Amino acid sequence: MDNLNSKTYEILSQTQRQRVSDGAIANIFDACPSASRKLILVLPQLGDFDSLEYIWWIQREIDRIKSEGIVIRAIGIGNRQSGQYFCKFTGFDENCLFIDPTGELHRQLNLYTGLTTKFPFLSAGQSAWVNLMLMCAGIGSQGTLKEVFRGYRGDRHAPQLIGDQETIKAAPLPPLKGSFFQWAGGSGFQRPFELATLRLRNMAEVLGNWQAYVPDASYMTQRGGTFLFDTDNHLIYEHRDRGILGFAANPSYPLSFLFTP
Repeated sequence: MDNLNSKTYEILSQTQRQRVSDGAIANIFDACPSASRKLILVLPQLGDFDSLEYIWWIQREIDRIKSEGIVIRAIGIGNRQSGQYFCKFTGFDENCLFIDPTGELHRQLNLYTGLTTKFPFLSAGQSAWVNLMLMCAGIGSQGTLKEVFRGYRGDRHAPQLIGDQETIKAAPLPPLKGSFFQWAGGSGFQRPFELATLRLRNMAEVLGNWQAYVPDASYMTQRGGTFLFDTDNHLIYEHRDRGILGFAANPSYPLSFLFTP
């Protein structure tokens, strides 16, 4: 294990944070079978687009992930209430989610902080809002605008995201059945507006429960990272987010790295 990989594993293996399920302070590797691969998701704010969308993909493939002998641990910025709301909405296992209120782990791993300009007469939270808006416009946020546009125009390299019989509630839109998107181009791939609708649903959930998801706005620009370890705890894959909606190296199928020989 080279020094960089060793340091990453050392930091994560010594990390203790509050577990959402019972509120206990525990090592994030607790109850990880030694024979399993470990997928560690260091998420940004739990109310962030990236956190909700990434875990949506995880839940979509959770049976396959388990069958491959991969255990998942996620650490996100927020508090226990944030984690409870997050897990209820996404279906993610509360036993596998830990809380880092101030993004300390993110800094230890040298993950991208996003824009951190301090503006005169604004509080830390208000400055974070301005910086976040700039990042949403693509400033200091690599690939964000391209990814936003992909959500609207569709992606023939990505799978269909909403089943034909599935109903999506994304206020202020009326409830939409998955079959509706066939009118935008067919089926069997990510249709125009399909991903944008899922993102609108996520946004409506967070804005409707803002104080729960974002108890401290100061850390909204902090980005996350993905780390996959083999059974010998060697780091075999990592991805460090460089902008909003940049949580995956392959946006069309964010979990491809798990299933590629």
